[in-house]
Amino acid sequence: MQDQFQIHSAAAGQDIALQQNRVLRNTYLLLGVSMAPTILGALIGVQTGFGLLPGRPFLSFLVFLGIAFAFFWGIERTKNSGWGVALLLGFTFFMGLMLSGILRAALGFSNGGTLIAMAAGGTGTIFLVLSSIAATTKRDFSFLGKFLFVGLILALVAMVANIFFMIPALSLALSGVCILIFSGYILYDINRIVHGGETNYITATLAVYLDIYNIFVHLLNILMALSGERD
Repeated sequence: MQDQFQIHSAAAGQDIALQQNRVLRNTYLLLGVSMAPTILGALIGVQTGFGLLPGRPFLSFLVFLGIAFAFFWGIERTKNSGWGVALLLGFTFFMGLMLSGILRAALGFSNGGTLIAMAAGGTGTIFLVLSSIAATTKRDFSFLGKFLFVGLILALVAMVANIFFMIPALSLALSGVCILIFSGYILYDINRIVHGGETNYITATLAVYLDIYNIFVHLLNILMALSGERD
């Protein structure tokens, strides 16, 4: 009887491990696919000069939040169907359009292409290192969740305030803080998949995509401020 219980327990543990590996594998696959609409949206945005409400940064920020949260709601509602994938890819296209603003600013520098490549390379390195740690360590990083969320809210409030004050030093400091916060979120989100805290690869992909996106944006912002060269 005890032997049967041990066999069933081992089989159950094996099934859980297989499911977690499947979620992680599908997350990485969908994450890779999601980069295509992001790049397409960014290219279209750069070419067309896309902007939600040019000259009205605060209102533009509110509209962006409204659209983003509408996507979040839709993805959550459809996360167990193909519509969830479609909405996620639609969201990444929209985020590509939103990315075009900072890309145009970067391309205004003579070394803009190099800055973008450095930001992409730095983001990729951060993701590869931290995701590898999160996926292989036995440590549970779930304790980071509350600290990261509080830090994110404080950073968001400071960013909204800086829309009005426009202090360059504060913008740089916030970018540094955001890189740390979203790097922490990579550890948290990947580790959460590995430990079974996230079982849906669509919502997992959304979380990790936002981590990578924000690290890239804030790293590019720092590089432009510190290394941007005018003709």
